[in-house]
Amino acid sequence: MSSTKKPTRTKTAASTDFPRKDVQIEVAKDADQVTLARKFAQIYTSPELAAHRVLNATDKKVGLGEAVDVPTLIDQLREQAKVVNGGDLTQVEAMLVGQATSLQTLFARLTERAFSAEYMPNFEIFLKLALRAQSQSRSSLEALAALKRPPVLIAKQANLTSGPQQVINNGTMSDDRARTIGNLQNELLESSDGKRLDAGAAGTTGGVDPHLATVGSGNGA
Repeated sequence: MSSTKKPTRTKTAASTDFPRKDVQIEVAKDADQVTLARKFAQIYTSPELAAHRVLNATDKKVGLGEAVDVPTLIDQLREQAKVVNGGDLTQVEAMLVGQATSLQTLFARLTERAFSAEYMPNFEIFLKLALRAQSQSRSSLEALAALKRPPVLIAKQANLTSGPQQVINNGTMSDDRARTIGNLQNELLESSDGKRLDAGAAGTTGGVDPHLATVGSGNGA
């Protein structure tokens, strides 16, 4: 009967080579596995690690990533996020300017390729890409202008009513509503035939109606 053993993980010493390519996780020496797993999940889902992965993927053929120290890059991305969170948008504005300039250069290059194409399908493809780059460049400039001059929102008070409700603006009744209430009060002082009620002579008490008989007593409550 043969026994199977599960593979075990062995801890290796941290690499001393520079630039470092491993993502470092800072935990206490006596940290348990749950704490280590939580720290790993935090760094794995962090925006700075996502940015590092994108930068690393796009620079593989260029070779710039070979000179980048990964822990230093992640710390730099965290520092940039902290600066923006504090209200300093200098880095963001510089980024938008760089994007707009790069996209404008791409627009010019693709336009050159379009007009140097010999066949109409190639011309259309390059020209569409050129116009798309031009549109993205304009969007970057619009975003930069919005950061420099945020739009001002002017909110107007709106009184929405349904049915005969009283409308009061800023604690004061409107003139039209006051006139309407005044007219209703005057109409209450008048009878239906247009004459005002006469409070001078008192009326006489009426007699018993002979056509009405006395209510008889009955059984029941």
